[in-house]
This record gives sequence, structure tokens and C-alpha cells, in this order.
Amino acid sequence: MTSTEKTTEASDKLDPAVIKIAIVVVLGAIMAILDTTVVSVAQNTFQADFDTDQAGAAWTITGYTLALAAVIPLSSWAAARFGTKNVYLTSLVLFVLGSVLCALAWDITSLTVFRVLQGLGGGMLMPVGMMILTKAAGPAKIGSVMAVLGIPMLLGPIMGPIIGGALIEYVSWHWIFLINVPIGVAAFIYAMIILPGADESARPKFDFIGLLLLSPGLALFLYGITLSTEHGSFTDPSVLITAGIGLLLMIGFVFHALRTTNPLLDLRLFRNSKLSMAVITMGLFMIAFLGAALLFPQYYIGVRGETTLMTGLLLAPQGIGAMLTMPMSGKLTDRQGPGKIVMAGIVLITIGLSAFIFLGPDTSFWLLSAALFVQGLGMGMTMMPIMSAALATLSDKQVPDGSTLMNVVQQAAGSVGTAIISVILVNNLRGAEDLGAMADGFGKTFIVTTVLIALCIIPAFFLPRKAIARSTTDADGKPVAPVMMH
Repeated sequence: MTSTEKTTEASDKLDPAVIKIAIVVVLGAIMAILDTTVVSVAQNTFQADFDTDQAGAAWTITGYTLALAAVIPLSSWAAARFGTKNVYLTSLVLFVLGSVLCALAWDITSLTVFRVLQGLGGGMLMPVGMMILTKAAGPAKIGSVMAVLGIPMLLGPIMGPIIGGALIEYVSWHWIFLINVPIGVAAFIYAMIILPGADESARPKFDFIGLLLLSPGLALFLYGITLSTEHGSFTDPSVLITAGIGLLLMIGFVFHALRTTNPLLDLRLFRNSKLSMAVITMGLFMIAFLGAALLFPQYYIGVRGETTLMTGLLLAPQGIGAMLTMPMSGKLTDRQGPGKIVMAGIVLITIGLSAFIFLGPDTSFWLLSAALFVQGLGMGMTMMPIMSAALATLSDKQVPDGSTLMNVVQQAAGSVGTAIISVILVNNLRGAEDLGAMADGFGKTFIVTTVLIALCIIPAFFLPRKAIARSTTDADGKPVAPVMMH
């Protein structure tokens, strides 16, 4: 090995202090992301134990999601006002408290209320965690750091059904919430010791008008989109009215944010073309990716008759594939930029998804597992490099807004994708009376997700194809102080 290769290899390694901080952030992210999926497997249990219907039980998911959407826009302001460490610790406390209360719920209403509290804590864990990691690692290592943070983001939807199914089957539904307590306590103690002090706090003016526009606007829009899955259509009046009001509020926020000095979320970041392309790529990718992720378990359970636990195991090849490529893609992103890596990842996901277009009632599990593994390889090369492309060009001052913006886009696009694919699936399954017809309905729906993933190649083509230099100007084009490398 030459001295140059040794230097490159050494430079690829994360500083031990950064790794310690990454462990804190990953612990928090694991809890927040798992709880978006683990409750989905308990829906039938909630209906039976609390004597409620499917719509009532579904509020345990909807309430959590809407709380996440409402609180995420506050992340940037809260981090600037109180410091990232304080906000992160407070979020952990709220999340763990909400988890304990969920386990103690006595009816479906109390469970839904406590899930909202849990969501208010969980909503800031990911964006604030990204702020902490990005600042600690510095711009040269942001790809490697995002790869670490991407592990819970990719494995959460896969591990959620496995963990949830096992706890419900062998213990009780209460433990899908109580399991957060030891993890949360460990994360809190570890964060108190490891995270740097909150000396970065400032006193920015709070944008009350922006809050009144963006948070309820985003929540109403996502709730309206969610209603489409119940009605099987986007043209139902309840969908159009609710989503329409939310959309109008968000449009109002756009005009407000571009005219005020310190908006809740600085949309002037879109002047950065690299960030804009990354946001477009991420939005389209999340619509397609989370839409497809919805279909896999429904096919295994509804058509193949597998248990929730077995379904989770059958999805495991996807996570294995992602774990293999994610560390490599993080290092390559730091060296070469995300462009080529993301495009290669999208090609792999498209190839893997295309196998599901030809689903039958008895399609080989080995074939489907191989297809999921190929998808996983692509996933590890896609999501976090896109995130790196967005954040790597930002100055330290811009990172909080950039992190919040990307999390808003992820939350909104994921909900939109889930709703679109759910409505398409409902219509494709209408009139299906046997397993063959049901499998065919899933196959037709997978055509849509495959096309959507393939379309991601267009914005990905414009992502940087060389190492990204961090911005030396703020959102208004003014120079900023040099970035201190950690």
C-alpha cells in the first residue's frame, strides 16, 4: 500500500469523538423510526383489546405521524434558541415519557393522545441529530456520517414488524412501547456525557406567523392525504377540503418566508442549486420507496398467508443488502460526490423492484428474496448520499434549516407516496376474488412504483459528481466565517 493510499484510508475513518456522538444520535433515531412501523403490526390487537374499529385503531399511527409533521418545522429555531444538546435531551424525555404512558393506556383515546405526545418528542430527534452529527464531522466526512445515520432509517421499516410481531406474540402489546424505556434512558445518560455543551444557543426572533402557517398546514395536508386511503380516492370531499386547506396554509408560508428576515424555515436555501436538486431527488425517491415498502408486507400477509413475524424475516434481505453498500457509499460520496453513486443505486432498486411486477400466488420466495437483496444494495447507495448532497454544500449556520427542510420533505413525500400507492392498490384489488387475481393486482401496483423509482434517475443526473465544497456564503449570498474542521 502506497503512502497516498494509506493517507486516503486514514482520512476515510471517522474521528472516535464523532463515532461516540453518532452512537447517541443513532439510538434516538432507532426509537423514533421503529415507532413509526412497530405499531402497524398491533392494529388488530388494539381493535380487540380496546373494542374499537379499524379507523379508531389507525389513529394510533395517524396521531403519531401528524405530531411528527407538526413539530419538525420547529427544529431549526429550537436548536438555535436552546442549543442542540438541550433540544435533543428534551426530545428524548418527551419520547420516553410518551412511551411509558402509551403502555399504561386504558382505551383507544388515551393511547392516541399519548402517541401524539410521543410524536412531539420523536419529531425533533432526527433533524436535531443530523445537525449535531453534521457539525461534529465537518463537510469532508458528511457522507460517512450520513451512512451511519442511515442505518436506522433503512432498517426501521424492516425491523419494526419483526420486533413488534415477536413482542405481541410472545409477551404483550405493552412492550412495543416499554422497550423504548431502557434504550431511551441509556441514550439520555450517554448524551449527557458525550454531546458537546449547548454554547451555540442564540436568541433568534420566533416566527409565530410562520408557525401558524407551516405546522398546521403540513399536518392538515398530510391528514387529508391519509384520508384518501380510507376512501380509496383522492376526489372525496373530505380529502380535497382537508388537504386543500393545508396546501393553502403552506403556500401562505412560502410567501411569508420569502419576505421575512428570520422565517421558521429559510426557503432561500433553494437558491443553492445543489440543495434544490437533492430535495427534488429525495422527494421523488421517498414517494416511490415508501410506496413500494407498503406493498411487500401486504403481499406476504394477504396473498401468501404468512405471519407478521415471518413477513419481517422475509424482508430481511433488503436490510442486509443496504448494510453492505451503505458504508462504502458514504466514503465514496465524500471522495467523488453523490451523483454516480445515487444513479447506480436507483438502477439497482429498479432492477430489484421489476421482479415484483410478475408476482403470482406462489412466486418463489428465493426469487423475491434475491430481488429484495438487490433493492437493498441500491437503497444503501441512494438515500443517505442524497442527504449528503443536500447538507454538504451548506455552511454551519445553514445546516439547521437544511436538516429541518430535508426532514419535512421526507415526512411529506413519504406520506404522499404511501397514500398514492394505497389508493392504486385498493383499485387494483377491487373485484379480486382469488389469490391469483390479488397477486396480479399487486403486480400492477408494482409497475407504478418501479416507474416512479426509475424516474428518480432524472434529477439524480444533476447531482454533483465530484467532492462537494461547503458553501462560503449564507442564504443571502453574504460571506460566512471559515468552517472549523473537527
